[in-house]
Amino acid sequence: MQDADGAEPESRPNAAGPRPAIPRTVWALGLVSMFMDISSEMIHALLPLFLTGTLGASVAMVGLIEGVGESTAQIAKVFSGYLSDRFGRRKPLILLGYGLGTASKPFFALAGAPAMVFAARFADRVGKGIRGAPRDALVADVTPPEIRGRAYGLRQALDTVGAFVGPLLAVALMALFADDMRAVFWVALVPGALAVLCVVLGVEDRSVGTVGTGRPPPVRIADLRSLGRPFLVVVAIGVVFTLARFSEAFLVLKAHDEGLPLALAPFVLVAMNVVYSLGAYPAGAWSDQAPPERLLLSGLAVLVAADLTLAFVPGLWGAFLGIGLWGAHMALTQGLLAKLVAQNAPAALRGSAFGLFNLATGLATLAASLAAGLLWDISGARATFIAGAVFALLASALVITFNPSRKS
Repeated sequence: MQDADGAEPESRPNAAGPRPAIPRTVWALGLVSMFMDISSEMIHALLPLFLTGTLGASVAMVGLIEGVGESTAQIAKVFSGYLSDRFGRRKPLILLGYGLGTASKPFFALAGAPAMVFAARFADRVGKGIRGAPRDALVADVTPPEIRGRAYGLRQALDTVGAFVGPLLAVALMALFADDMRAVFWVALVPGALAVLCVVLGVEDRSVGTVGTGRPPPVRIADLRSLGRPFLVVVAIGVVFTLARFSEAFLVLKAHDEGLPLALAPFVLVAMNVVYSLGAYPAGAWSDQAPPERLLLSGLAVLVAADLTLAFVPGLWGAFLGIGLWGAHMALTQGLLAKLVAQNAPAALRGSAFGLFNLATGLATLAASLAAGLLWDISGARATFIAGAVFALLASALVITFNPSRKS
């Protein structure tokens, strides 16, 4: 059932009987995400130090590569989301995106200059952009509204298992290969190939919205108006969240500055993602029961605490405390934002809604990562994390002012 503007009403707990089971396709998409994250994080955990140590890049260059890469992924979701609505199928674009991500992996190992890493990161993130919006829309397509928070929480939890298994493998392989980062990058091909295989064998497609009634509706600027105020509020909140939360590459650099050895650098993402993975499903279940603003404000409070800890608490223990709080913030907010996009978009435009949301947050990602890198080079790590805390407080004010539960 949908509201008059096409968005689904806010779900309520089902008191009449047992909750539906999470669909098989959601589990399959979670496993796909897990394997691809193992592959990507084996590289990403080492990439900032590979760029600055092996290839001689500046921290500002790291920020540029991260910002352009992540914003490219988000912007590409606009087009893939539209195409999945237009043609009524999600799986072909999901498969193409994961295939491109896997194909980019050898170029990290072959890179002899920052420009080649830039190109490989760009291709990898284009793949992420192609698969992202159709995948998130497919989760909503196959999942009843009353358990959608759990479904997104489960997919995010499995994704994040990969995000800490990948760095752990990177640590073990760095020991095995005597700190040869290029050898680790080559091994990252294997879980990427497994992710592609899981898409082929495990993901079932679902016809979208109006497919079968003739021509699917084209996405126009006017469709933003039909999505309505609640969707636009979610977009605005997502943008300010992104400005407050720059790339995790800066967490790796912070821990290294506090004395973490090169071979142990992947433990930064292990620590963050263990907390993230353990918290994602409970946070998703909470989002099926509680008003969304409660989770958003809780997540922002934790992010402020993380930034202030990273800015002012010295030593490795302080760095890892801040990193753990960062992971808790991600668990509280990331699945919830996806649920809010799905909840406030018509089914026939769901892929496009995810794409438009990610276009806005992608541009914010580019700005946030560039600013964080420049601020770090000019004023140091403390100024970078203080700026993140300030934007988190601004996001809190936005949530309080424009309550995402409020309908109009």
